[in-house]
This record gives sequence, C-alpha cells and structure tokens, in this order.
Amino acid sequence: FNELVTFASIIEKESRHKVEMTTISSVFHNRLKKGMPLASDPTVVYALGKFYKKRVYYKDLKIKSPFNTYKVKGLPPTPIASPGVDAFEAALYPKKTPYLFFVAKKDGHHYFSRTYKEHLAFQNKKNNHNY
Repeated sequence: FNELVTFASIIEKESRHKVEMTTISSVFHNRLKKGMPLASDPTVVYALGKFYKKRVYYKDLKIKSPFNTYKVKGLPPTPIASPGVDAFEAALYPKKTPYLFFVAKKDGHHYFSRTYKEHLAFQNKKNNHNY
C-alpha cells in the first residue's frame, strides 16, 4: 500500500492535467521495468524541503537524499504529496505506451518521447519556442 501511495503521489505532482496521468504513469512503469531511475523533478523538490519550485536546475539534482529519484533507483521511501483518486487509478492502470521520457510545456501538458534523443529535441523546442 505504501508503494502505491508513493507512486500515486509522484503522478499527482507531475500531472497538472488529469488526462495525462495514465501516460505519465506509463513512463514511470516503463522506466522501472528497464531498471532506469524515475528521474522525477517533484521528488527533488520534496528533497529540497519545498512544496513547489518553478524550475528545477541541474545543481538541484545533486542533492543527497533518498527522495532524489535521479540518483536513487526505485520509489522514494514515502509519499511526496497527497494523491487524489485519479492518481491512484493511473498508478494501478497505466496506459500502455512505449514512452520513457516527458517534458512539460508551459501550459502544463507534456511532450512524451521514446528515446533520449527525442526528449532532448523536445526540451530544445520548448526552450526555443516558449511552449
């Protein structure tokens, strides 16, 4: 149960639009299956002792914490927020996708990608075109 709540809490913090929760869940499930770190910015924000941070910088990713899912594989030890019903459902029933990465647009929606190369291209597009 703790793992489910923890997983759902990450989905809750990553998703500004409920329609994307199952896709975000899919990304995290796919990463776990491949032995990749979750690499979730909200877990780093939590590790920094904050509720919200507009932008996470590379220097933030260096924090030593069991909540830093860029450095520690698997789920953090406890939830990072209070998840809603939609996040629980997404954690239990992820959409089936090939995606391993996502990057947020300014409107809170996300670009989803299969490869790191695609992910970097979306990051560049976002940064150069103010999406």
